Amino acid sequence: MNEKKILILGLGNDILTDDGIGPRLARDLSKIFTRPDIIFNYTSCGGLEIMEYIKGYRKVIFIDAIRSVNGKPGEVYHFKPSDFRETSNISNLHDINFLTALKMGELLDIDLPSDLHVIAVEIISDLEFSEELSAELKKAYPVILEKAETIVQNCLA
Repeated sequence: MNEKKILILGLGNDILTDDGIGPRLARDLSKIFTRPDIIFNYTSCGGLEIMEYIKGYRKVIFIDAIRSVNGKPGEVYHFKPSDFRETSNISNLHDINFLTALKMGELLDIDLPSDLHVIAVEIISDLEFSEELSAELKKAYPVILEKAETIVQNCLA
C-alpha cells in the first residue's frame, strides 16, 4: 500500500535528447534522497495512464521537460496543479491535458494524492533521437540537479 509513501516520477523519453531530463533527474535524485518513504519511478506515458502510477500515494513530485515561449534552457520551475491554466500541458501528457487527467481521475474515484508538485526543466530539443542531453543542458546539468534537489527538499518539508 502506497498511502504513506511519496512518489518522485520522472516523465520523458530517454532517447529523445532533452526529453529524457525527467527520468535522468529522478535517477540522480534517488541517490540523494534515500528515505524509505520515497519511491522513484520513470515513465514516458501520459494522459490517463499517469493515474495508474500515482494512485494511492500521499504526495507526488513529477519531473518533466517544458518548452515555453520565453523560457531559458536549463531554467527550473516548480508548479502545483493550481498553476496550470485549463489548456496547459505538461510536455509529456500528450493525449489530454494535466488538469483534465486529474479531474477524470477524481470522477473515476481513483485514490489520487492531494499533494502534487511539478518540477519542470526548460529544454531545447525533444524531437531528435539521442540518449545525450543537448550541449547546453549537459553543461547546465549540475545546476539543474541542484535546483531540483532544493525544490524536492522544500516539497518534503
